[in-house]
Order: sequence, then structure tokens, then C-alpha cells
Amino acid sequence: MANGNLKLAIQKSGRLSEKSLQLLRTCGLDIENYSNRLIVTTRNYELDLLFLRDDDIPEYVQDGVADVGIVGEDVVIEKEADVEMIKKLGFGKCRLMLAGPENEDIKEIQEINGKRVATSYPKILANYFRDNKIQAKIIQISGSVEIAPSLGVADYICDIVSTGNTLKLNKLKKYMTVFDSEAVLIGNKNIEKDSDKYSKLKNLIVRIESALNAKNSKYLMMNVPKDSLERVREVLPSLKSPTILPLADESMLAVHAVIPSDMFWEIQKDLHEAGASGLLLVPIENMIL
Repeated sequence: MANGNLKLAIQKSGRLSEKSLQLLRTCGLDIENYSNRLIVTTRNYELDLLFLRDDDIPEYVQDGVADVGIVGEDVVIEKEADVEMIKKLGFGKCRLMLAGPENEDIKEIQEINGKRVATSYPKILANYFRDNKIQAKIIQISGSVEIAPSLGVADYICDIVSTGNTLKLNKLKKYMTVFDSEAVLIGNKNIEKDSDKYSKLKNLIVRIESALNAKNSKYLMMNVPKDSLERVREVLPSLKSPTILPLADESMLAVHAVIPSDMFWEIQKDLHEAGASGLLLVPIENMIL
């Protein structure tokens, strides 16, 4: 589709698919129901979405078939793709971990020496072993890595772990982390040569950053007695100076502030004790700093 649109590749189905679409919609992009289509053009932005297998996204971006892509960092590293890591996106977090039989207890990585380790991520694991001077045999398996020890194929495994439930079902337990991963926005290294597309990309990055800033923040509103204002301000972890407004009751003030999302429950008791009342916490859709 040589229409001049920016081309963004995302996972067609899987753990990153829905959250990638959710992020793009939060950025104000109008995305129609793509159903089984492989390419969809957004209605209100010069952007084509390419729905691909996650393993294919780094190569498509590297080769310029797609200009940018959203994919797991683990996939980018494993594929050794020659792309630019533009931004971590804060979702799809997981860990590539060494795991093994629940009746064993590995404390030091050196205990892996001479053992067999099954994985779908041989390159990441090889880098980890090289960095830690470990001599172990890596057995590449494309799927169902967790059954390798019970089949006698390997002594241990190295696989993506989110909740750990799959390990428990196979009587395995986590030992140590090999690689931390999350969804990332990657880009073709030559996109700057196309000034029009590069301009569209910069605008898209601004939208994404505003959505991520908003996701990590909340808008806090409260009533504060005038003589308690300084004590309340000392408690607030506001991104910038709070907004202070008069109320009908001249002894009271309305205080509005943007705070980190995870801070509210840590400070709400201190705010009450400082004199604040009527606390209202409101989500933010977008925020440009």
C-alpha cells in the first residue's frame, strides 16, 4: 500500500494485541473492527495497521515493510533485529526465567553448569550464559517448553513467566530471572529519510507519551481549610504545583493536583490528618507534559 501512510505493525492475536489496540484508541485513533483483515487504515490519521505474528514484526520493521511496530522486547532481542527501540510502553510485562523441578532448589547460576536447558529463546539464553560464564547445553524447543523436564529432554527450562501457574501445573518452580520484557515501540532505522512519514511518527509518539503519562497519573480533587493548606501541600506528591481555588465557604479552598496513580492509597490517610476532606480521584485520558 504505497499511499504515503505511516505503517504500524501490531500482533494479530495474543497477549499484546488487545492492549496495543487499546493504547492506540486512547491516542485518539479511530480504528474500525478489523476482523480477519491483515491491513486496516485508521479513519482519522494517516496510519495503516498491519496485523502480523509477533515473531514476524521485528523483521518487517527492519526491512521497511512496516515503518514501526509494537512487539515484546524479548522478541526483538531474540530475533536480533536491526531496528531502533523507540519507547517502552509499560504493558505486556513478563520475565524470561530459569525454572526446574519443584523438588530442587537452585540458588546460584553456577549450579546450571553441565546441565541441559530447554528454551524457545536460545539467543537470549546463550547471551545470559556467556555473561555469567556458564557452560550448559541449550536445547531449542518451539513450544510446550514446560514439559521438557518430565520427558527427560532437559534438566531445566528457560521460558516466559507471567503468573507462574503453568509451571505449577507441570510441577516446576521459578529459579532466577534471565530477562525482563515488556511491549516496546520499534522503528525502522531509515525512517528519518522520509520527512513526511517521520513527521507523522513524531506526532504519533507525542500521542503515545500523553496516553502513557495519563495512565500513570490521576487527578485528585479535595477540600482543604485555609489554615491547613501548607500541611496538605507538604503531603502531595504533585507533578507540579497544585491548583488552588476559592469555595463558597471562605474558610475553605479547593485543591486540585495530578499525582502518580500508585501514590493515592499511601497518602490518603496523611491528607485526611492534614485537614483535607471530600477527596475525589479521577482518571486522566491524555496528558502532555
